[in-house]
Amino acid sequence: MLGQYSFVVFFSLLGAWCLYEFYGMVKSDTVHPNVPVGLITALVLGGLVSLYCLGMIPLNEVWLFLPLFSVVFIVSLFSKRTQPFHDIAYTFLGVIYASFPFLFFLSLGFIKGGYNPYIPLGFMIILWSNDTGAYLAGRSFGKRKLFERISPNKTWEGFFGGVLLAFFVALNLAQYFGSLQKWEWATMAIIIGVFGTFGDLVESMLKRSLGVKDSGKILPGHGGLLDRFDGLLIAAPLVFIFLLLIQ
Repeated sequence: MLGQYSFVVFFSLLGAWCLYEFYGMVKSDTVHPNVPVGLITALVLGGLVSLYCLGMIPLNEVWLFLPLFSVVFIVSLFSKRTQPFHDIAYTFLGVIYASFPFLFFLSLGFIKGGYNPYIPLGFMIILWSNDTGAYLAGRSFGKRKLFERISPNKTWEGFFGGVLLAFFVALNLAQYFGSLQKWEWATMAIIIGVFGTFGDLVESMLKRSLGVKDSGKILPGHGGLLDRFDGLLIAAPLVFIFLLLIQ
């Protein structure tokens, strides 16, 4: 709401911080992702996408970040690691998993041409509504486990309750926020409700496979920023593609 410049800076930095948390989770005796190169790549890419969205550079200049991927391979030649491609793979995976989705979310603010804060804001409100509805419905009616192997507390009743609340909230956003037609907000809600849940489950799968409880400690009682924005990671690119296709 403070404007387009603070918006692009904030979410570019947020994506880089989530990448930093990802590297902290996966780092072990056998895996050493190249944290500096990965973070620089995320920040440079975020900066280029931001400049493109602000109309300061053409789209073809966004690809200037690609040489940074080559740096990961070159630096690994000097690391003297026994399994350097494990480090390379996790470096790339972190950028793709934890950083790229924020660039799609950032682009939602400019999907209609000029800067419009209500589409990304509406996205977040729908995502939070889905989480709230899933929690309330799961606590009240939850019996059938959704993915017990990965997240024992999630239920099918909670899943449908989350999507339902997100859907009705989206219809209200159409009335107060405008920007999109009612059916577009409603479709956004279904995408966010379904794939936001998948994003949550994927991060739970990641943490369970690594044996960690939280991605970080920056938010006392809530874990890290990656824990708070896990639902965005899969939903944001799909919402962006949906809105792009219907333009």
